[in-house]
Amino acid sequence: MRQSRVGLGFAGAWWLPFAGPFALPFALTFALTFALALALTFALTFTARAQPAKELFHDADLALGDRLVKELACAECHVRKFGGDGSSIYRPTGRINAPGFLRGMVEQCNMELNLGLFPEEVTAIAAVLNRDHYRFK
Repeated sequence: MRQSRVGLGFAGAWWLPFAGPFALPFALTFALTFALALALTFALTFTARAQPAKELFHDADLALGDRLVKELACAECHVRKFGGDGSSIYRPTGRINAPGFLRGMVEQCNMELNLGLFPEEVTAIAAVLNRDHYRFK
């Protein structure tokens, strides 16, 4: 006699794919899919290469970056947020340990403060910060 699915609700029906003639194919498919996803995640994580500063900032306009840092009052904002002279935000051995992360933090400021900077302006600011504080190769 076949059990009716009516009345089981969501909580009572979770086991149905694991029962009956399709239990093994379902479980095998699930396990293989999970293993493939896990392997792909590890492969992408450990083969990803950080982009060197030389490549990321090679055509950055440093004069534009200097001008934007002054116009946007980056130092004054950092003083308000971090205290002191604001330089505590620049920690070369901290969580910003690659040029891409540096550019990402400048982009975060752009988005958080709604500055409306273009990508080349964000790169120019990051290049100036790299030149003056981080010195990534």
